[in-house]
Amino acid sequence: MTTELAAKECVPCKGGVPPLKGGDLGRLTGLLGGGWQVVNEHHLEKEFTFPNFHEAIAFTNHVGHLAEQQKHHPDIYLTYGKVRLTIWTHRIDGLTESDFILAAKVDALGALRAAA
Repeated sequence: MTTELAAKECVPCKGGVPPLKGGDLGRLTGLLGGGWQVVNEHHLEKEFTFPNFHEAIAFTNHVGHLAEQQKHHPDIYLTYGKVRLTIWTHRIDGLTESDFILAAKVDALGALRAAA
């Protein structure tokens, strides 16, 4: 499940590896929490909702700190009450296991937020 992926660390991609496709994407998506979508076998995307801008930006800052720790940076869209993350490995212009690891770690942040 999500905890299996969240326990791993992102590994920097040096290029030269093919992006994940087909069954590999399905298997890893199945390990994530709900809401993540694989778009065109190219990137992961999920939208998080919040009751106000303050909580949305606080979550964005937590994601930013996590991204720096993992050295794996998502695209972040922030607006009032909403944060949308888009994750992929730019070096190979597609998805690697590290993208799914980061997504699982973000879900763990969301679970902490919900428990607070």
